[in-house]
Amino acid sequence: MESSSLTDILRSLDALHDHLPAGVVVHAADGRIISASRVAQDLLGRSEAELLGTNPVTSGWAVLREDGSIRPPEEFPANIVLSTGKKLSGHIVGITGAGSTRWLLCNAYPECDSAGHVRQVVVCFTDCTALKDAQESLQKSEERLRLVLKGSTDAPWDWDLVTGDVYYSERWNMLGYPSGEGIEDADAWRRLMHPDDDAMITDYLTELLPGRREGFNVEFGLRHHDGHYVPVLSRGFVLRDGAGTAVRISGVNTDLTERKRTERRIYELAYFDHLTGLPNRRFLIEELEHVLARCRRSRHCSALLYLDLDNFKLLNNTMGHDLGDMLLRQVAQRLRCTVRDSDQLARLGGDEFVVVLEGLGNAARDAAAEADRVVAKILSTLGQPYQLGSLLFKSSASIGITLFDGRSSSIETLLKQADLAMYRAKAAGRNHACFFDPSMQDAADRRAAFEAAMRDGLSLGEFRLFCQPQFDCHGALVGAEALVRWQHGGQDMIGPDHFIGFAEESGLILPLGEYVLKESCRALARWHDDPTLSHIKLAVNVSVHQMRDPAFPAAVADILDGTGAPADRLYLELTESVFAEDRLEITERMHDLRAQGICFSLDDFGTGYSSLAYLKNFPLTALKIDRSFVRDVGTDPESAPIVEAIIALARKLKLDIVAEGIENEAQRNFLIRGGCSSMQGFLLGRPLPISEFENIYSAAGIGHA
Repeated sequence: MESSSLTDILRSLDALHDHLPAGVVVHAADGRIISASRVAQDLLGRSEAELLGTNPVTSGWAVLREDGSIRPPEEFPANIVLSTGKKLSGHIVGITGAGSTRWLLCNAYPECDSAGHVRQVVVCFTDCTALKDAQESLQKSEERLRLVLKGSTDAPWDWDLVTGDVYYSERWNMLGYPSGEGIEDADAWRRLMHPDDDAMITDYLTELLPGRREGFNVEFGLRHHDGHYVPVLSRGFVLRDGAGTAVRISGVNTDLTERKRTERRIYELAYFDHLTGLPNRRFLIEELEHVLARCRRSRHCSALLYLDLDNFKLLNNTMGHDLGDMLLRQVAQRLRCTVRDSDQLARLGGDEFVVVLEGLGNAARDAAAEADRVVAKILSTLGQPYQLGSLLFKSSASIGITLFDGRSSSIETLLKQADLAMYRAKAAGRNHACFFDPSMQDAADRRAAFEAAMRDGLSLGEFRLFCQPQFDCHGALVGAEALVRWQHGGQDMIGPDHFIGFAEESGLILPLGEYVLKESCRALARWHDDPTLSHIKLAVNVSVHQMRDPAFPAAVADILDGTGAPADRLYLELTESVFAEDRLEITERMHDLRAQGICFSLDDFGTGYSSLAYLKNFPLTALKIDRSFVRDVGTDPESAPIVEAIIALARKLKLDIVAEGIENEAQRNFLIRGGCSSMQGFLLGRPLPISEFENIYSAAGIGHA
């Protein structure tokens, strides 16, 4: 009866184990499994037959630690209890099998005999794989967040609006406070806020919290530990309850110091001159809009001063750009110290500065007097010597002034008026100032109209090529000079004295010079088969602007190739002013052209920058005696020896000599006696249109003087 009762009890316990949500395994004192519930079999992935009598150690079970490493046999839960005799709680182990791992939360306790020896160990466990996976996922998320925050300058924070608690992350050390010092209490962030931002933040929160918005974005300043304020961008989320009441605000603060510094740098690059630190043209234009508006409201007069340094280009070219930059910086500093803080000061570029004087009074006469006083002060200040390194340099400025009241003038008009006045001041002898008057604008308008007419003339083919013959001492035709005339709008021909100077100033000399050169080369190509004209040389005047162009030699070569003109018949005439430019570059271009077979003639020799060094260093073929010496050979006792000396010098250097401006027989006879090789002038032949020149001097024509 007693045996039957014990069997029933054990059967009831087994049934109980099978219905428990946890697996139960009983180990004997030697570690063998002597009992395993149905849940245990499912969790371990083994049948009862596979488990009973099995020792997990000797059977090679793969059991893992919580971190995923292999658990040694002595760390198996049953073995720990067997060795220590103590119960085990909350132990997590992993059981591998069938390509996956199942995680179990284990509790184990010993059953002892009357002597206190462990008779068997009962191990209970539940499946915690889902919990383990969730824990690992959470750890990975926390690790990702930790790494993101570690690599970021953002400082997270959290404000519980219900309890008033505020959390500041360790990233708040961007404010320079040691951990826990100064920013541990809930009011710290308001206490550190810039005073100018306090009211703004109060208004912002007053609008944000009762509203319905969830996201926010606001900038303010927080005081750094060393006293300066750090600009921060605060962004985050507002958590609201079911009724829409804000209960929590969380976000991050981003240090904007670098961004603000970059924005400032971009602003400075866009609106300030990097050399002097002064506002640039863009800044000036925008500020002048405000100045004009203020003038209109106040009805006060203001003045715009356009300032240009005298002979600055000469300093740059002779002493180098470093000294030029040094001078510009010192000029800017002197101007800062001379004008009022309320006045506008800017550098337009190069050596040009603008000063805008505001609030000079209601009357134009009073405004002019005040502007004149300031200008006199500026001229005096800028006229003082400058210490440029070891060089003591004296400079001056020319200033153009225009008055305005904001009612009828545009910004571009004001700048143009002051610019015109500045050039009038420069023409008056430099170190001067000049007020704008309407006649200057009239002159400028005439110049603009003249330039437009010249451009139209070039495009419409109104310029005509003329030739003036050159003869030797026997009266034989030996050459010609190509000249240009302008037949504007079908009217009378306009001589070069009326437009060449303007073409030089405006840059139109380049297309005009190209036209003359092309037409001259076409003429040389036509003359190639003419018994008379094929032997003469044709001189073409070349501007200093053409010689400055690095592409000029290649352009001439293209013209020669395109027209088929013989290069050795082409003479390029240069004036001595060309050699005042960069001599090395000019020499290189002359040698490039000479290598093509082109010859060079020095025009107006004996005037301007005459130097015997030119004759030695430049590849010249001919000299041309200036007409002023030829004109006076019969009246000025000093002219004849000069002409004789030039002819003798040319002979000695084996250079051809051409005399121009021969108007009477006495001049011609003098030059023939002196040994001049070529002559031209009205006495011998006037300039003629190219077609008439060809008709007269070709083989069918006269061919001599």
